[in-house]
Amino acid sequence: MDILLERMGRWVAGGRTKWVTLVAWIVLAGVLSVVWPGVNQKEDNTAANLDSLQPSVQAGLLSEQEFPSDSGLPALLVWKRDGGLLDEDYENIQKLTAYFTQNPLEGQELVVPFDRIPLPALKQQASEDGTAIVLPYFFNKNIDSDLLKQGIAQIQEQVKTDFGSDPFAAKLDDHGELSVRVSGPAGVSLDAVGLFSNADVSLLMATVLLVLVLLLLIYRSPILAIIPLIAVGFAYGVTSPILGKMADMGWITFDSQSISIMTVLLFGAGTDYCLFLISRFRQLLMEEKDKSKALVRAFRDSSGAIAMSGFTVVMALLVLLFAKYGSVHRFAVPFSLSILIMGIASLTLVPALLAIFGRVSFYPLVPRTPEMAAERARKKGKANISKSHKKSGGWVGRVVTKRPWLIVIVTLVILGGFAGNALRIEYTVDILSSFPEDSPSREGFAVIADKFTPGELAPVKLMVDTQGKEVPLEKTFSELPFVSKVSEITQGKNNNEINAIDIEFNLNPYSNEAMKHIPDIRNAAVQVLKDAGVTSPEERVWVGGLTSTQFDTEATNARDQQVIIPIVIGLIAILLLAYLRSVVAMIYLILTVVLSYFSALGLGWFVIHDIMGATAIQGLIPLYAFVFLVALGEDYNIFLISSIWKKRKSMPLKQAIQEGVTETGGVITSAGLILAGTFAVLATLPIQVLVQFGLICAIGVLLDTFVVRPLLVPAITMLLGRWAFWPGTVEGKTEISQQIHTTNKNN
Repeated sequence: MDILLERMGRWVAGGRTKWVTLVAWIVLAGVLSVVWPGVNQKEDNTAANLDSLQPSVQAGLLSEQEFPSDSGLPALLVWKRDGGLLDEDYENIQKLTAYFTQNPLEGQELVVPFDRIPLPALKQQASEDGTAIVLPYFFNKNIDSDLLKQGIAQIQEQVKTDFGSDPFAAKLDDHGELSVRVSGPAGVSLDAVGLFSNADVSLLMATVLLVLVLLLLIYRSPILAIIPLIAVGFAYGVTSPILGKMADMGWITFDSQSISIMTVLLFGAGTDYCLFLISRFRQLLMEEKDKSKALVRAFRDSSGAIAMSGFTVVMALLVLLFAKYGSVHRFAVPFSLSILIMGIASLTLVPALLAIFGRVSFYPLVPRTPEMAAERARKKGKANISKSHKKSGGWVGRVVTKRPWLIVIVTLVILGGFAGNALRIEYTVDILSSFPEDSPSREGFAVIADKFTPGELAPVKLMVDTQGKEVPLEKTFSELPFVSKVSEITQGKNNNEINAIDIEFNLNPYSNEAMKHIPDIRNAAVQVLKDAGVTSPEERVWVGGLTSTQFDTEATNARDQQVIIPIVIGLIAILLLAYLRSVVAMIYLILTVVLSYFSALGLGWFVIHDIMGATAIQGLIPLYAFVFLVALGEDYNIFLISSIWKKRKSMPLKQAIQEGVTETGGVITSAGLILAGTFAVLATLPIQVLVQFGLICAIGVLLDTFVVRPLLVPAITMLLGRWAFWPGTVEGKTEISQQIHTTNKNN
C-alpha cells in the first residue's frame, strides 16, 4: 500500500505532472461551469417534504378534488391601526380587492371580494376592538416562490398607489398609523425563502473570511492560508454544475437551505483534509532537504487517513437517502458529492499546489532542516541559533499515558453530565418560531393571535365520508375545549356524501399542544361517524391543514431517526473495522463519538435554552447533528489512531500514544477550530433552525477536538493495551526486541 501511495504522490506532485494536475482542475471546473447550470439556478424551495402516503397529504389531495376553492395557498394581509381602523382604510381595502379581482395576479386563484361587502358588514369582519382586519388572497398551491414573491411585490405597489403611503413599512406599534403584514402559509413560505436566499451571500463571505483569518493565525503564512481556499473553490466549482445538471435531468432536488449548509460543510471539512496533508509536509520539511521527497512522504503518511475520513463522511451522508422526510432526503446527494470531490481535491490539487510553491508555501516562517538553517545563517553572517521545534500537545500525551484512569473517569463524568442534560430538551416543528421576531409573517401572526384567535391563521380541514347519513359535525367539534370556531358544513364538488368543516384552534396552530390534538380530532370524527351508522369509519376520515402536516412531519422525523441512526453507526463500524482491523478499537471509537454527540446536544440545550431563552429546538436538528458530528468526529479519531497504529509497529504502545497524540495534536486542534468556526458562522444568521444547528455542531466539534480526541480516546487505548488491537496481533518492534533480549539473558 505504501508503494502505491508513493507512486500516486509522485504523479500528482511530480515535476511536470503537478502542472498537469492543476490544469486538469482548471479545465474541469471551467468547462463544467460553462456547459451545465450552476446549483443556485436549480434550487427548488417548493419541493414536498412528505410523501403521498401521509394522512395530511392524502387529505390535501382530497381537498383539491372536492373543495377546490379552498385548496389555494392563502396569503393573509393583516391590517392594523391602533385606535381603530378608519372608514378611509376600509374603502381603500375595498378598492384594492376590486383592482385585483379585475386584474388578477399570475398564479392568483381568489381574492375575497371585500369590495362587494357593504361597509357596515365589512366592519363586522374586523377584530372586536376594530383595530385589525385580515384580507385573504389565495394563490395556486404549486406556485413558484419567485412568482409568489413577484405577486406580493405587485400587491405592495398597488397598496402604495391606493393608500398614498406604505403601510408595509410602518411599525406595528406606531400609534395611529396604518400597518399591514403578509402572514399565513404564503407569507411564511415567502419569509423562509427570503431568509435563506439572503443568507447565501453573507454566509459565504463570513465563512471565507473566518477560515482565512484562522489559517493566518495558525500558520502565519498568506500563501498557505490561500491554498485550502483555492482547493475548496475548485471543489465547489466542480460540484455546483454537477449538482445543477443532476437536478436539470430530474435525478435530484435540493433547496437553498441544503446549499447553504453544503457550503459550510465544504469549507469546514475540506480545510480539515488540506491541513492533515499540510501539517505532515511541514514536519517533514524540517527533516528532509528535498522538498519533493518530503511531499511524497507526507502524501504517503497522510493520504490513507484523509481518504478513509472522507469516505466515512461520504457514506454516512449517503445514508440520508433512507430518510422519508424530503428536506433530509434532499441533503444526501449534495452533501456526499461535495465531500467526495473535496476529498479528491485534497489528494490531487493540494499536493500539486504544495509542489508548485514548495517551502515558499510557509513564508515567512519557512521550515528548514538543521543543516539548511545553519547554511542560511552562515551566508548571512549570523550565528546559527537552532530552534527546537516542539510539537504541540506533548504534555497531553504524557498525562494520558501516566494517568489514564483519572483521565477516563473525569472526561466521562463531564461528558456524561452534559449528555444527561439532553433529556431536558423540548422539540418543535413550528416553523414560525425559527423566524426573527420582526419577520412580516411572524408579526402578522402576532396581530392575529392578539386581535382574533390564533387558529384563524391555519385552520384544520376535517373531511368525512357520511355515506349519505346525517352527521352532526358542527355540534360535535364546537364542543371540544381546544376549538374556538367551526365553519358550516360544505359538501364535496364531485361526491356530495363527503362533508367538510374548517376547525379553528383557540391556541397557536403551529404549537406542539395543537399538534397533539390532531389524533383527538380524528378520533372524535371516527366516533361521530360510528354513532351515525357509517361503516368502516376509520377509513372515512381525512384531517388536513398545516397543523396536521406538522403532526405527520414529527412522526416522519421520529421514523427517520429510528432508521438512519442505526444504519450510520453500523456503516461506520464496518468501515472502521475494515481500516483498523480491530473490533475493540471500533467499539470504543464509536461509543466515544456517540457520547460526544449527546454531550453536544445537552450542552447546546443549556446554551440555547438557559442562556438564549429559546423554549424548544427544531425537531430536525438531532438527526442533522448526529450524522454530521458522528461522521466528522470519526475523522479526528481516524487521524489520531492511524498515527498511533503506525508508530506501534516500531515502539512500545505507551510511547506510540505519546508521540501519536503529540504529532496530531496541532493539526487536529487547528482543524477542529476551523470546522467549529464554520459551523458557528451559521449562528450569525437570522434563522433559528440554522442558529441552533450551528451552535450544537460547533459545540460537538469542540468537544471532539479538546476532550474526546486528545484525552478520552488515547486514555482508553492506554488502559486496554494490547487488547486495543484485538483480534489483531500488532506488537511493537522495540517490545519484541526487549522480549528476545530477556529470553536470551534467561537462557
